[in-house]
Amino acid sequence: MTSSSANVKKPGGARVAVQRFGTFLSGMIMPNIAAFIAWGFITMLFIAVGWLGWWTPVAPLLGGFGNADVINWPGAMTAIALDENGDPYNRFVGLVGPMITYLLPLLIANTGGRMVYGERGGVVATIATMGVIVGTNIPMFLGAMIMAPFAAWVTKQMDKLWDGKIKPGFEMLVNNFSAGILGMILAIVGFFVFGPAILWFSDVLGAAVGWLVAYNLLPLVSIIVEPAKVLFLNNAINHGVFTPLGIEQATETGKSILFLIEANPGPGLGLLLAFTFFGVGAARASAPGAIIIQFFGGIHEIYFPYALAKPMTILALIAGGATGVTTNMLLNGGLAFPAAPGSIIAVTAAAVSPAAGGVGNLLVVYLSVILAATVTFLVAGVILRASRKRDLLAEADMFGAAIAQTEANKGKTSAAMDALRASDGKDREAIREAEEALDKLETEAETAGLADGGVLTTKRVKNIVFACDAGMGSSAMGASVLRNKIKKAGIEDVTVVNKAIANLDASADLVITQNQLTDRARKQTPDAVHVSVDNFMNSPKYDEVVELVRDQHQDGV
Repeated sequence: MTSSSANVKKPGGARVAVQRFGTFLSGMIMPNIAAFIAWGFITMLFIAVGWLGWWTPVAPLLGGFGNADVINWPGAMTAIALDENGDPYNRFVGLVGPMITYLLPLLIANTGGRMVYGERGGVVATIATMGVIVGTNIPMFLGAMIMAPFAAWVTKQMDKLWDGKIKPGFEMLVNNFSAGILGMILAIVGFFVFGPAILWFSDVLGAAVGWLVAYNLLPLVSIIVEPAKVLFLNNAINHGVFTPLGIEQATETGKSILFLIEANPGPGLGLLLAFTFFGVGAARASAPGAIIIQFFGGIHEIYFPYALAKPMTILALIAGGATGVTTNMLLNGGLAFPAAPGSIIAVTAAAVSPAAGGVGNLLVVYLSVILAATVTFLVAGVILRASRKRDLLAEADMFGAAIAQTEANKGKTSAAMDALRASDGKDREAIREAEEALDKLETEAETAGLADGGVLTTKRVKNIVFACDAGMGSSAMGASVLRNKIKKAGIEDVTVVNKAIANLDASADLVITQNQLTDRARKQTPDAVHVSVDNFMNSPKYDEVVELVRDQHQDGV
C-alpha cells in the first residue's frame, strides 16, 4: 500500500504518456460499446441474409432493403435506390445504415468532446463531426475521433477569450450564439477539409491492412499488439485502432479479422493454463480462477500480471496471437462487430452472424482461439518449466526472508513464526502467510513507516475507488470483491465504486489500481491514499484495506 505523501516520486515517463494517449482514444469508444453491440445484433437479425431476413415486413423495414412501393408502411423514411435492372425505386432506409453512418460516429464525437470540454465541448464536437460525416461516403469513426477533440479544444480556447468579460444577463446569449456559430464554421471546415483528408487517411490505412493480408504479414502485428496489451494498452489498440478500421471493413464484407487481433481470448487462456500446470506459489494457485474471468468474463487484464511477473512469457503470447491471426487470415475468419468484452461468449455472438458466414465462420474463429491457446500454452510451459527450479528456490528465499524480517521488526520470535519456518515451503497456507508478511513490510517501506498494512491514520476512508484504464472490466471485478469483504466485516458507511482513471476526482479517499497504472492514478488524485495490487481478483491488500477501515471505525478516526 502506498500513500500520497510529499516524498512520493512524481509519475512520468514514456509509458505513462502512451497509456494516457491510448486511454484517450479508447475512452471515446468504450462508453458507446453498447451502441455498437445493438447495431451488430440488428444487422445480424434483420439484413437480407440475416437470421430473420425472411420476416416480412419487419426485416425489410428494419434491415433497409424493402421496396416502399410494395410494402405499404406510411411515414417510414425512404431513399431512392436502383434495382438489379438499374431502375430506380423507393427503398426503406431502415436502422442498419443510419446507425453506422450517423448514430455511432456522433456518439463517439459527443463523448470525445465531453472528455475535452464537458457538455459544451460535446455539443460543438457533434455539430462539427456532422460536417465530416456528410462530406464523405464511408462511416466516419476515425473522423469523429479526430474532429471531436479538435472542435472541443477550439471551443475551450474561444471561451477563454471572453471569460469574465461578459456583462451580467448576456451570458446565455453569448454562450449559445458563440457555440452555434463556431459549430457551423467547424461543420463547414469538416465537410471541405477534414472529410477529404480523413477519407484519404482511411484509404491509406485500409491499403496498409490489405497489403499485410495480401503478403501474409498480418500475424506480425502480434509482435506489437501482445506486449502493448500487457502494458494496459489493450483498450487503446482494440477500440482506438482496430474497431474503427474493422467497422469499415465489416460494412463492405460483412466481417473483419481486425476485431479478433486483440480480442482473441486464446493467448490469455493458454498463458493462464501454463501457470496452472507449471507455475509456482500464488500465481499457480490463482490461475484457475483467473481462467474463468478471462475466458468467459472477457476481462483480459486479469492475465497481464502473470505475464509481467514472468516477462519471457510475452514471447508465448506473441506466438499464440500470431497463430490465431494466421488461422483467421488463411481460413477467412472474422467477426461481424466488435467483441467487447473479449469473452468467448461475445466472440461467439459476433462470429455466428449470417453476414460473417454463420456456423462455418464460427468454427474457423473457434479454431483460431484453440490454436492460439495451444501454442501459447506450449511455449509458456517450456519457459516456466525451464525456470521452475529457480523460481521455487526464489520463493523459498522470499518465504524465509519474510519470516526473518518480520521477527526483526517485532524484536522477538513467536510460535507463529516458528511454525512457518518449520514448514517445508510447499504448504500453500504457510506461503500465503509469508507473502502477506512480506507485503506488509513492503507497504511499511513504501510509506516511510506511515503504514504497515494496518491502520493508516493520515486520512479517514469513506470512498474507495477501483480504477482501471476503461473503468468497466477489471476495476468492476475488484470493486465487487472488496465490496463483499467490507460487507462481511459489518462496515456500512464506506462506498466502493469503480471508475476509469481519467474520471478520478477529489471525492476518492482511497484509490486501488493495478501497479502498472498507479502512477497515472496518483497524478489524477494526488491527495488520495493509493494502493497498488498485482491482481484485482485476489490480493492480500484487500484485507489490509478492510482492516484499515475497521480500525478507523473502532478508533473513531
